[in-house]
Amino acid sequence: MEATLRWVLITAIAPVAWGTNYYVTHAYLPAETPLYGAAIRALPAGLLLLAVSRRRPHGSWWWKAVVLGVLNMGGFFALVYVAAQLLPTSTASTIMAASPVTMMLIAWALVAERPGLLPLLGAAAGIGGVCLMLLTGTVQADVRGVLASVAALTMSSLGYILTKRWGAGTDILASTSWQLIAGGLLLLPLAAVVEGAPPALDGLAVLGFGYVTVVATALAFAAWFAGLRHLPAATVGLVGLLNPVTGVLLGTVIAGESLTLRQICGLVLVLGGILLGRPAARRRPAEVRRTRPKTA
Repeated sequence: MEATLRWVLITAIAPVAWGTNYYVTHAYLPAETPLYGAAIRALPAGLLLLAVSRRRPHGSWWWKAVVLGVLNMGGFFALVYVAAQLLPTSTASTIMAASPVTMMLIAWALVAERPGLLPLLGAAAGIGGVCLMLLTGTVQADVRGVLASVAALTMSSLGYILTKRWGAGTDILASTSWQLIAGGLLLLPLAAVVEGAPPALDGLAVLGFGYVTVVATALAFAAWFAGLRHLPAATVGLVGLLNPVTGVLLGTVIAGESLTLRQICGLVLVLGGILLGRPAARRRPAEVRRTRPKTA
């Protein structure tokens, strides 16, 4: 159980970092070039992790890295970047909290992880909290931003479970770097065609991209994939509910976004869902033997 708790805490680094990413993107990064924004986020982070791991793709990982690079990084980053520019911090981050259910269903189909009752109830509570926070905000949600967020969570949920299925025996930092590099390289030519010249970055934008690259991408994805390696997908998905909690609280404290009573109730439901669906403690074999009834 101690090892499980340790991996839960490591996994939690990712959604907390992603929750802060919405505010940084919305406040400091250029809004007109989402494709360049996604490429600038992915490629340097991948190169940083590659420098640490010093391992190149091998065998089937050449094409797997491309597939996962599109699902988890390239397409996902672009959609999240668009959503962050079109939606308030709290709204954009809470929509992504719907991903636990999607991850559970995909994990059931692809890696035979049948979700238990408590994780499902936890996900239901989390979704209820998401609805309260999303539908009662003081700022009307942009439909384009909502659609971008829904597409991002569906795409990433599939990519995460494929990473769990394909990643056994592969160095986590290395496989994460391959995905980031593949996603970034695929985005660069598309950005050049669609958006033209790269955006001019001022000092705050450079610092913003530095934070997004190192903390919200390299560190966050390494922690997230480590959690997927050691925990059930249902547990990881529920830990991901810390994303909207972080986004809402950060938006309230720093961005000055108002927090209604119903949004507070939504936050309580989300946190309750995480606690409800947490991994159950397992008794040690010695404890099981001591409690086993004696036979004549």
